[in-house]
Amino acid sequence: MVVTVSMNPAIDKTVEIPCLQPGGLNRITRVEYDAGGKGINVSKTIRELGGESIAAGFLGGNAGKMIENVLNEKQIRHDFIWVEGETRTNTKVFEINGAVTELNEPGPVIIPEQIEGLLEKLSGYADKNTLFILAGSIPNSVDKDIYARIIRLVHKKGAKVLMDADGELFRCALAAGPDMIKPNRVELEEYAGFDYRTSDRELFGTAKGLADKGIGTVAVSMGKSGAIFVRPGYAAKCPALSVKAHSTVGAGDAMVAALAYAWDLKLGNEETVRLCMAASAGAVTTVGTKPPAREIVDMLKERVIIEKMEDN
Repeated sequence: MVVTVSMNPAIDKTVEIPCLQPGGLNRITRVEYDAGGKGINVSKTIRELGGESIAAGFLGGNAGKMIENVLNEKQIRHDFIWVEGETRTNTKVFEINGAVTELNEPGPVIIPEQIEGLLEKLSGYADKNTLFILAGSIPNSVDKDIYARIIRLVHKKGAKVLMDADGELFRCALAAGPDMIKPNRVELEEYAGFDYRTSDRELFGTAKGLADKGIGTVAVSMGKSGAIFVRPGYAAKCPALSVKAHSTVGAGDAMVAALAYAWDLKLGNEETVRLCMAASAGAVTTVGTKPPAREIVDMLKERVIIEKMEDN
């Protein structure tokens, strides 16, 4: 069983314009609304791949009801804590040249009683056959150690955790020992203290160091440079697939979903890597934060190139 946790879900509003004019009039040529936030995106992609998950976290107001309706329509199970205030709306402005400007709202205030309610809910799902996905930001009112708390809580019942976060949230969670992580290049560079763009070999060394500390899977997404995967006795790099890109938003979430889906099916290393690369590339071709269709993913899997990596 896979449980996605969205502490700060959102309505993703995607607008397209010819060219952003700061301080001036911008005429929108296209608008898309999606139920979003990293955890929600992961659940939608798992569903598109043919799997199942339970979406949990916090929802509020009319935006929360819209997300609930989308999940119902897609037949995705959910179990949210309802809070006062309004679930945020995140606006992504796309220009013809590919530039993206993101405007993200902070989200509602979460009180301690609601945090405890969520922890109790998650504990009820936790057992040795459960994988929890902790992905994305948290509301400003929530302590940065919340992911670490969840990891320690569910580990006591034998559950596994896949974490995708950044900054202090990432560092705090690492101390609790997640089972899988999916940082991108910038997030891993920031964690390791690099103040320059690292080489793939340096990134691999950092990922290998985390794996050596007990993290079972370290998947590093590198955008146009592809991705690096490190697991016990296995390390590989995959060049990015060449596709007709519409937006890179959601590509990382699709990779997280593929990792979770592969875990649920107990797929081997190479099949997992192929699925991750194909799902991520497929997400780049969609409008807004919509997941890639399964048939697209299956087609792209055949084009994945896997290059084994070794310590120097």
